[in-house]
Amino acid sequence: MRSPSDLVADLRALGVRPGDRLMVHASLRRIGPVVGGAAGVVEAIDTALGPEGTWLMVYGSRDDHAWVNQRPEAERPALLADAEPFEPLATPVLPEVGVLAEVMRTTPGTVVNDNPEGRFGARGALAGAWLADHPWDDYYGPGSALERLVAAGGRVLRMGADPDTVTVLHHAEYLADVPDTRRVRRHRLVRTPHGPRVVVIECLDDEDGIVPDDRQPDEDYFALILRAFLAGHAHASGRVGDAAAELLDAAALVRFGASWMTEHLR
Repeated sequence: MRSPSDLVADLRALGVRPGDRLMVHASLRRIGPVVGGAAGVVEAIDTALGPEGTWLMVYGSRDDHAWVNQRPEAERPALLADAEPFEPLATPVLPEVGVLAEVMRTTPGTVVNDNPEGRFGARGALAGAWLADHPWDDYYGPGSALERLVAAGGRVLRMGADPDTVTVLHHAEYLADVPDTRRVRRHRLVRTPHGPRVVVIECLDDEDGIVPDDRQPDEDYFALILRAFLAGHAHASGRVGDAAAELLDAAALVRFGASWMTEHLR
């Protein structure tokens, strides 16, 4: 079993430095046993970045009524009447995002925004600035935490994460020159000071892809983009714990992803 200080040494060897700005994707299972579990991984990242660093994770939120958004819009408010209202500081993260995000969310000092679909958590010096006035609609687009990560010279830290989990590529979807993109309108019940109310969030389709099915590649295009980027662009690679890890320049990855989508999703 590794200690958090062991992981700090691995992160240092990979190229993580104090003051860095990171977006993190990780598989705890692939990292392997760590003293303190997920809390030990949070401690290691905090320590590696120091007080001047900042790190970001995407959360989303658990939604047992997600099926409602497959029904006609006029029916949705009534169908949400018995849903558990979303609360930014209380609702657990989307389960598939993973245990690390949920433990980070509940760790003192984490800043969380209030969007039930585009919810992020951040820790460190820029956490508040990255999540302040976060857009409600198009929450991965202009003004988002992803755009702010790129503008800050941030990098993407992947530790055993699946290749289709590269959230910053959702920002590239907003920059790609792709005609007839697919958009969605999602209804959610949220808790407000005046009681629960149904809200509507509009965005590019970040679940099933931004183009119609007949223009989708056979494989998830985020995985295709990541593999192509790793094959053709300089990046740091190594191991954190037992996990294969990469450290990627976020701006370069977004530029490459937008260009790839412009070429391949038309």
